[in-house]
Amino acid sequence: MEIEIRREPEMLAVSDADITAVRRAIETVGRLYGAEDAEVSVTLTDDAHIHELNRIYRAVDRPTDVLSFALTESEEPEIVGAQGHDVLGDLVISLDHVAAQAEEYGHSPLRELSFLTVHGMLHLLGYDHMEEAERQEMEEEQRHVMEELGIAR
Repeated sequence: MEIEIRREPEMLAVSDADITAVRRAIETVGRLYGAEDAEVSVTLTDDAHIHELNRIYRAVDRPTDVLSFALTESEEPEIVGAQGHDVLGDLVISLDHVAAQAEEYGHSPLRELSFLTVHGMLHLLGYDHMEEAERQEMEEEQRHVMEELGIAR
């Protein structure tokens, strides 16, 4: 799997553990869902930057935890990256939200970062949670991946 991880703004503090957690979650989803040869781009950011993206691309004027920009949602043909990988799309994850939600839910920031990465990857693969049945299916898939990662709630 081809994984590009960057930070925005560039001075944002991102640890090696953060990068490892994101890579591990993406690789696990790739292995479980047959996307080992895919390409994914991840931007780790803050609430200010994700707020701007959420406003521009979703017309929602507030920060959020994760945004997924899937390239397979349209009628366009599959996009193949430079290394011949299918390009799944882009994830944008707010580390400010990671920290706040980890505290709110009573678990570690690395667990929350892993969960949001899994959640975003499932969106890139076509899962959604707009309807109740979709929400239940996506929650079950999230639990399955988190169990595979060995990360309990």
